[in-house]
Amino acid sequence: MAAKTADVGLEERWRDILSLHARTMCEIDRVLHPHGLGASDFEVLDILVTAAPREGEQCRVQNLVGRVHLSQSALSRLIGRLEKDGLLERSVCAEDRRGVYVTLTPKGRDLHAEVLPLQREALARTLGG
Repeated sequence: MAAKTADVGLEERWRDILSLHARTMCEIDRVLHPHGLGASDFEVLDILVTAAPREGEQCRVQNLVGRVHLSQSALSRLIGRLEKDGLLERSVCAEDRRGVYVTLTPKGRDLHAEVLPLQREALARTLGG
């Protein structure tokens, strides 16, 4: 009986986490939509700003895979869309032709800086910070 009660508690906690995540992602999507971004788009830009803080610095796509909660194919499509929108550029690694680098463009850095306060406010609203 105690194990069953513990399982129920774990399930409830898990569902609470999923619910909070869904509400947070929806709120971020809502506030960023007028700027042409979604929550996952912003997450990639935000990680790139952190991983490559100086203009022109590159980040290997493989380094994004574990940090963005998307499949590798979904991440590739998102990167393609961000590149099409002029927010980042892709290049092939000279040492390892299988490796791909991404670099934020000035337009991508500017958009990130513009929407960062909106994303942080959305986090504060949904996470109570």
